[in-house]
Amino acid sequence: MSPLLPAVAEQLFRDIQRTYRDTSHIPDDLLIALKFVFGPCALRALDLVDRRSVTCLSSPSGRKVFQVSGDSGRLYTCFVSCHYCSCPAFAYTVLRRNEGLLCKHILAAYLCQAMGVTQQESVSDQHMSMLLSGTADP
Repeated sequence: MSPLLPAVAEQLFRDIQRTYRDTSHIPDDLLIALKFVFGPCALRALDLVDRRSVTCLSSPSGRKVFQVSGDSGRLYTCFVSCHYCSCPAFAYTVLRRNEGLLCKHILAAYLCQAMGVTQQESVSDQHMSMLLSGTADP
């Protein structure tokens, strides 16, 4: 996972990974813990996971970014390695108001990784460079 997340969130993702791998569902106690740790964005992130809205883009050089299709259908680029998302909610709620650890898009990327349900797509190093620099259309 990420050294930027609190230990309780890290453990929660490990528990989800272990449980989902064995049972293909997340039990109520872990869902409650998600809501407790991440607040209202937990349910919205789970909805994105259910809709298979998360795609991990990887390039031959080994770089990875996540693209998450939001509720409006717009694609947001997420960098879980540094906890950044291109959505307006991240800029306002997380960066400006400091009211949460993550936006729903980043949380959905973490959940998809833990559950092993992330869609995978390979892109060229050139396209990845454009995504990283913000010059590519998502």
